[in-house]
Amino acid sequence: MSTVTLPTGIAEAATDRTVVGEHLSLPLFRTLSGVLAGHPYLKVVVDRAESTWHLLDTAAHPFHVNYIATHVLGMDLAELDAALDEFNASVYMDPGRRFLLGVLSLHTDTDREGRERTFLVLETTEADTMHGELLEFFYSFVRERVDGRLPLLLKPANHGQEEELAAVSEQRVPRILSHQLFGTRTRTPLNPGDATGRLHHFRTVEEYEAAAGGLGWSDIVAMPCLPDDVQRVAGFINTTPITPLSHTNVLASGWGIPNAIVRDLEQLVEKDALDGAWVRYRVREDEIILERLEEVPELRAPAWHQQRIRLEPPLLKDAPVLSLRRLRSTDRDRYGTKAANLGELHHVLDSRTADLTAFYSRPRPPRENLYGHLAARLGLHAPSAVELRAAAASFVADTVEAPEGVALPFSLMHRFLTSSPALQQGIGELKTALELDATDLLDSLCPQLQHLIRHTPLPDSVAQQITRASHPLLAAGGRLVVRSSSNAEDLPGFSAAGVYDSVTAVRGTGELLDAVRQVWASLLSPRSVRLRHQVGISLNETYMGVIIQVYVPATLGGVLVTCNPTRREDFRNVYLNCSPGSPERVVEGQTLPQQYLYNTVEGGGRTVALGSSSEELPSATRARLADLSLTGRLLQSHFSAPEVDRPLDIEWLLTDQGGLRLVQIRPYAL
Repeated sequence: MSTVTLPTGIAEAATDRTVVGEHLSLPLFRTLSGVLAGHPYLKVVVDRAESTWHLLDTAAHPFHVNYIATHVLGMDLAELDAALDEFNASVYMDPGRRFLLGVLSLHTDTDREGRERTFLVLETTEADTMHGELLEFFYSFVRERVDGRLPLLLKPANHGQEEELAAVSEQRVPRILSHQLFGTRTRTPLNPGDATGRLHHFRTVEEYEAAAGGLGWSDIVAMPCLPDDVQRVAGFINTTPITPLSHTNVLASGWGIPNAIVRDLEQLVEKDALDGAWVRYRVREDEIILERLEEVPELRAPAWHQQRIRLEPPLLKDAPVLSLRRLRSTDRDRYGTKAANLGELHHVLDSRTADLTAFYSRPRPPRENLYGHLAARLGLHAPSAVELRAAAASFVADTVEAPEGVALPFSLMHRFLTSSPALQQGIGELKTALELDATDLLDSLCPQLQHLIRHTPLPDSVAQQITRASHPLLAAGGRLVVRSSSNAEDLPGFSAAGVYDSVTAVRGTGELLDAVRQVWASLLSPRSVRLRHQVGISLNETYMGVIIQVYVPATLGGVLVTCNPTRREDFRNVYLNCSPGSPERVVEGQTLPQQYLYNTVEGGGRTVALGSSSEELPSATRARLADLSLTGRLLQSHFSAPEVDRPLDIEWLLTDQGGLRLVQIRPYAL
């Protein structure tokens, strides 16, 4: 067995067990490996020039490139840092590269007869651009040096590698795709966090609804798929697959509570008698812990119990119904956050003057910035700052479009509410209940008030203002979509994802006016009132604007968040979900969507899960989604300024004419 020799000046722990040229047995694998996402793994470096490989001690060498530079090439870390991007290109992208970098991970599954099988999976890093011949060489080299009793499969790290491998026989290179490997994982993190509380396991929605009134801030709710109207508790557990971009996980993220998929919860509950027991619940990228506590812990009420969110005072002075194109982000105090953001999006696309490069200007040590990567993605060579900004703005404007529509101001809702003595009386009773903290009355007071709102006639002046401004949309004769746009959402500590109503199938003037009242009424649902009251948002300051848009048929729709929701330190990747039809199918959990990660620095993408779909999207469609992902990252620079690392939540659709349209843009709760 060969061992590594440390170059002069490199300090290293004496316990470094890295070996060179050794055949890999399962005991050696376990000696050198670490654990990532619940699976043992081992980093390997193939040196084609020396026709050997290096099996890295995971504890001593967290990065392939550091090892190669210091232990093989004799560089010091300062030299590597000074030319890190060039060095990475030489080991990840050069077709004639000397070094091949990969990871071996250990997995188990069961065969058709129910027997357990242990196997190894070989993969490169997600940015690696190995062509088919190099992938075949890499697999064969490793296969010859691994214990023959261990099956070995190659997992393409990105869509490019999948396409390269399509021309290579599976007999020569046995493989497994990412969604095949991880789509049936027993436990999957959704939102990191820690909680101590009492576990309640519900097998049906009916069981949950029967018990929901008795749940509180110290409870952890576990069930196959949590309902969108789940109340605020200490933690969530899903026992069936769900996307990280569902409404319930966005709520978990906004509330800062742990959420995970635990498919073996039924067995855990039976084994350890967890239902109704106090547990410690922890969710991390590489572990999910659910541990029974034998004694009732001493708990303090969570911070949100004392949280008091103050809204910007809404402007209720009469304001016109305006085209979305005429709004800017500063209009949120009159038209609501969603409408103002869509107006700002129109401005960004039409003017092409916004600086969309700020995310790439941030230092990512040891890099001073990521401008070079952005320039490469945009097909530029050594552009000036002005040229890079112009190219980014043009790329975004050429890739996506904003929806046409009109926005109703808060003042219309205010005029409607003050026009009816019955409505004023109902609102007064609700305010009194909230002042007395009599939240047990909300379930009776709020539905009564909502019924009044939906059935009270609009003042003629209000109805005329809505229909006159919407006439061009109605004249087309097709469906309209009526969306909420409140001032009590998308706030630090309060996302309100899925809390307010939208109506997606509206035809004619009568249905339009009914839909507007339904959206207004959703501001006073028991759930929305209770959630706002919990964080101190006053009913006096809460108003609802409304967006009216023409319904656009879509072949594909979904949600993009400009981060990796299960790995917050990852600044490269964004997460994208999609399903046939509208974005609502994704966020409302009507179907399990296809899920993708796209790298917005080096480029490339990979499939996380196919969801309810039986087949992968065409490569041309995935390329469009890669452009959409880069667009989302660029827009983050504008909409999240000055905190450009704050991600966005973007609903989008691919029209039947082939255009990409953004229908909603908001902060993603973190």
